[in-house]
Amino acid sequence: MFEVANQPPPLDPYNLLTSDACLREAVKREQAGWAADGLSTLGATLGKPETVKLGFDANKNPPALRSFDRYGHRVDEVDFHPAWHELMAIALRAGLHSSPWADPKPGAHVARAAGTYMLTQIESGVYCPIAMTYGSVPTLRHAPDVAKAWLPKIFGRDYDRRFVPVGGKTAALIGMGMTENQGGSDLRTNTTRAEPAGDGAFRLYGHKWFMSAPMCDAFLILAQSPKGLSCFFMPRWTPDGERNAVHINRLKDKLGNKSNASSEVEFNGAFAQLVGEEGRGIPTVIEMANYTRLDCCIGSSGLMRQAVAQAIHHARYRTAFQKKLIDQPLMENVLADLALECEAATALTFRLARAYDEDDEAAQVIRRVATPAAKFWICKRAPALTYEAMEVLGGSGYIEESIMPRLYREAPVNSIWEGSGNVICLDVLRAIARTPNAGEVLRAELNTGDARVKTFAGKLAERLAAPERNDEAQARTLTRDLVLALQAALLVKHAPPAVADAFCASRLTGDSSAFGLLPRGIDLRAVVERAAP
Repeated sequence: MFEVANQPPPLDPYNLLTSDACLREAVKREQAGWAADGLSTLGATLGKPETVKLGFDANKNPPALRSFDRYGHRVDEVDFHPAWHELMAIALRAGLHSSPWADPKPGAHVARAAGTYMLTQIESGVYCPIAMTYGSVPTLRHAPDVAKAWLPKIFGRDYDRRFVPVGGKTAALIGMGMTENQGGSDLRTNTTRAEPAGDGAFRLYGHKWFMSAPMCDAFLILAQSPKGLSCFFMPRWTPDGERNAVHINRLKDKLGNKSNASSEVEFNGAFAQLVGEEGRGIPTVIEMANYTRLDCCIGSSGLMRQAVAQAIHHARYRTAFQKKLIDQPLMENVLADLALECEAATALTFRLARAYDEDDEAAQVIRRVATPAAKFWICKRAPALTYEAMEVLGGSGYIEESIMPRLYREAPVNSIWEGSGNVICLDVLRAIARTPNAGEVLRAELNTGDARVKTFAGKLAERLAAPERNDEAQARTLTRDLVLALQAALLVKHAPPAVADAFCASRLTGDSSAFGLLPRGIDLRAVVERAAP
């Protein structure tokens, strides 16, 4: 038997909070320092070898649809591997699904963002029902009777895997079903019907092309009512304790996100209750979309952090051509560039999270304008970064025993979910045009006193004020540059000079078309050491 040599040890066990300087600083800076002890406990739990193994097991054993029982009765249930349920229990115990709503306080959304940022590094599939439940609460409050009955269950932290009526459960999870076969993101083309039932409720008839996490306890659904497209609350069980008429046709065979079930469903007279004003379905759910877009930023930033941590860890131990990989100048350039991208994404994501803890004019502008912009660029950068990080590991990163293939397959989903690139960038144009004082707030956010940021932001301000701002063909360019300006300003204000200088040199004036192109004069080692786990 040959001797195994020159191989790095596993990264775990490690603490995902205490090993991440950027995350620790963001939690404190954005007003969630009070949560540090609890987050450290969660970070240690997630970094245990047995927890890491749960992520692998949940993906190796994907959920399975059980349409009928042995007697031929429809049951429409989805069975998950025990690892999935253990991970869900960890997430709910930490309050990642609802804690900012159950216990609102300064920094609550930031603290929750830090927890989910760590969770997604170990397993991203469970993040889907966690994110949808979190985002559903503001929408549910448009239906006071529903909120009164369901919010206590949504705030519960004792995960309950059973498929039973909510009254008998310790906690509840909420999903959503918006898109249909014929329309996708064009929600106004939805054909699912909502017919008044005469008892104050409605009955739904139609389909949804993508309804993720179908074993959630209830769903927010868009359907056409007599007054137009409206939002409805559809539980899996009717008030009289019968299974609701929600039929799961099949589970999607997805590129990634394998541990999580995504389904095609039909409604055959499913019981549902109106949420918000009839005929105002999209405005009713738009706030939920903002929260789930924030989660897209958190998820993609977390994926990038895990990829960077794995790459630097590998390079610290692996020797090639008489040097550790981390000491090879070109590899150091690549690692530093990956670290820059990750830190910039993380800094902006946590600035966004703080805006959800606040309610002044600046926070409202950041939430409405910067959230979709950040969602576009951060989620777009994740696939390229995870691929480059995989390449650092070489062949060892390409095999399924490594986490890298899972990160790479997972990376595109956040860019597609909650509005793909074009939809998001056009929304940024609308948000800039319709949000009062957007330009003034953004200028204040970009005011750093740094000449590099000032020059870049000045050119951006000219474009934002020009009629050409509304040129849809250039919406991606404008959105990218807005995000780069915000990221540069944050790093200049809060990151070490080596990080800020490298980012400005490579993103504001340099070539960032691929990783590893950082120019001369950058303290590469300082950037890499800061990002090392």
